Amino acid sequence: MSNTKDNQGQLWEVFVQASPGIPHKHSGSVHATDKEMALQNARDLYTRRSEGTSIWVVPSSAIVASAPEDSGMLFDPSNDKPYRHPTFYVMPEGAKNI
Repeated sequence: MSNTKDNQGQLWEVFVQASPGIPHKHSGSVHATDKEMALQNARDLYTRRSEGTSIWVVPSSAIVASAPEDSGMLFDPSNDKPYRHPTFYVMPEGAKNI
């Protein structure tokens, strides 16, 4: 293990919304010392050609993930809960991004 100081700053995850009304998608990561710099770096790196309408930056340390050994408990099928299946309503005409 090295004793040299890491001068790249904190790692931030970048999410970009391509157009209004659709979800943000993970685009990658940037290093920055604060949130303003992270947003600026994300804009410079991931939206140089006007690809997005909104950017989120989140400190990597704030993201929590499930462990593979917990997949049975977290992703157990919910066949005993019929209200979770989309069979009880009619899709309205003109609904987008659903």
